[in-house]
Amino acid sequence: MRILGIDPALRTTGFGVIDVEGSTLHYVASGTIKTDAAALGDLPGRLKIIYDGVREVAARYEPTCASIEIVFVNVNPQSTLLLGQARGAAITGLVSSNIDVAEYTALQMKKAIVGAGHARKEQIQEMVKRLLKLPGLPGKDAADALGLAVCHAHAARSFAAIEKSTARTRSTKAQFKGGRSY
Repeated sequence: MRILGIDPALRTTGFGVIDVEGSTLHYVASGTIKTDAAALGDLPGRLKIIYDGVREVAARYEPTCASIEIVFVNVNPQSTLLLGQARGAAITGLVSSNIDVAEYTALQMKKAIVGAGHARKEQIQEMVKRLLKLPGLPGKDAADALGLAVCHAHAARSFAAIEKSTARTRSTKAQFKGGRSY
């Protein structure tokens, strides 16, 4: 299985590609898609660069699936909206390339990679380097993207085991009450 991880952002979108053979992970590639070519106020131009960049990475590395970070709500709602649009451009690039997309929060990825949900970027870089046996530290955006790919590699195995053992059906009894699901 080849997994493409995407860490979306409006200025620098990170990507990371890994191969999974059983429980062994192999580094394939990583990098960033930078939108500096578009003017700062040119949101549509930046989104097109992200979309085209994701499609180019998908065409070059031919992943079987992808994982992308779920947007968290910032203090500044405008920043959250802009990040959401960058994420949407990346997801659209993946889906238009016929790639299944899994989504993980930053907290889930950090727990899967470092073991702590509030890990710093440097800790993620170091653990990604160790897990993938890299000669040096990857860039921060690329490390997050590789972390998302590794997170999906671990989760996909669990999902496959669950699906194999039981038929999954959506519960009709669950209720959302006071911020909790019952």
